[in-house]
Amino acid sequence: MNLPPFSDVVYQKRRSELCEKVGHGLILIAGNHDAPMNYAANIYPFRQDSNFRYYAGIDRPGLHLLMDAATGEATLYGQDLSLDDIVWMGTQASIRELAQLVGVSTCGSPEDLNSKLERNSSGVHYLPPYRERRKNWLQKYLGHSDQPSKVLTEAVIAMRSVKSEGEIVEMERAVNTSRAMHHAAMDAAKSGMLEAEIAGLIEGIAIQAGGRLAYPAIVTRHGHILHNHDHTNELQEGDLLLIDSGAEATSGYAGDITRTFCIGQEMDDRQEAVYNIVKEAEESVIRDLRPGVLYRTYHDQASIIIAKGLKELGLMKGDPEEAVAAGAHALFFPHGLGHMIGLDVHDMEDLGENMVGYDEQVKRSDQFGTAYLRLGKSLQTGYVITVEPGIYFIPALMDQWQTEGKFKNFIDYNAVAAYRDFGGIRIEDNVLITDSGSRVLGEPIRK
Repeated sequence: MNLPPFSDVVYQKRRSELCEKVGHGLILIAGNHDAPMNYAANIYPFRQDSNFRYYAGIDRPGLHLLMDAATGEATLYGQDLSLDDIVWMGTQASIRELAQLVGVSTCGSPEDLNSKLERNSSGVHYLPPYRERRKNWLQKYLGHSDQPSKVLTEAVIAMRSVKSEGEIVEMERAVNTSRAMHHAAMDAAKSGMLEAEIAGLIEGIAIQAGGRLAYPAIVTRHGHILHNHDHTNELQEGDLLLIDSGAEATSGYAGDITRTFCIGQEMDDRQEAVYNIVKEAEESVIRDLRPGVLYRTYHDQASIIIAKGLKELGLMKGDPEEAVAAGAHALFFPHGLGHMIGLDVHDMEDLGENMVGYDEQVKRSDQFGTAYLRLGKSLQTGYVITVEPGIYFIPALMDQWQTEGKFKNFIDYNAVAAYRDFGGIRIEDNVLITDSGSRVLGEPIRK
């Protein structure tokens, strides 16, 4: 068992603050259970619920935390292992021993918890459930599973958004392992290899570091497919290989890094020109990041840099700022600049992407491309975000827009046609917002 990464005092303070924010009723922070892969005894790798891990710190299936918001009293519920379990799994800490590790004084069985939920069904705050098993459980004992607590959800988002010094240490561990993964891939990749060989190499490094991948690795010579998890292609001399992959530390904190490089040779002039536009967009934004500014503003900044660069290459035309305002740049940059990152690679998105990334002052755009921006609201000191601009040449999208005659005043479709086989380039780093600006986490990763 991985020990909780922080002291019992840290978890006690988190629970106390949460109870104060919620104010009344019972607060249920549900943990995850094992999930069968194809039969009950053959399970997917266990991943603890991130909210449970934030407030209870224990990476073990079948546990739940219940707090009385008025008194602050917390109870850890779970089932101690039977002798049969111990034969197969070895001796493990009891529920009471686990509770002591994170400063919880009261324990109970799953049956005790079910009974308490039934008796207090109208006064239980819970978070949006994202697993079917949890939905069914809430439905059975509360009579509903579609009424998550807004006050609890908002309180959790407010707390988890701002990272402590200890959390930053854990995130840098994850980023540095991610660095080792990317550097190993850059050194190993060569013509004739399968993408799968590189994917296996980097996943092995994540496991060797005591953790795992934070999300399924994107390792692809078809970088224009934004979330391409197909690793069956053979690498060829001169291919651009896009790798979007990050490690999850033993503590659960994630890294999320993207690099794009050329197989077997230096980039040609055309590849280098596009690469440098993406690099300028990323580094310009990182230099300018500071608290109090809308992240939507930085998305637009990166988009304008991309539009200007593509105009210099003859692929776009007209005024770059007008092109971005109209959405013409999204042919080449059809996703958002970045998102929150922490215990989840897309941090807290189980709680609602708009609740995490937007607020009453900033609403999500409905414009193609910008609509996929996961974080638009003002940055705060302590946020950790990704900055990940890209340029992609997506044949199906190019054909559709040209057929529809979209943005002909901003896009030279004849020039763009010569890039149909180009693929895509993305560069991504993880960045802490500080009082005066920002800091890229981890040791530098080659570009």
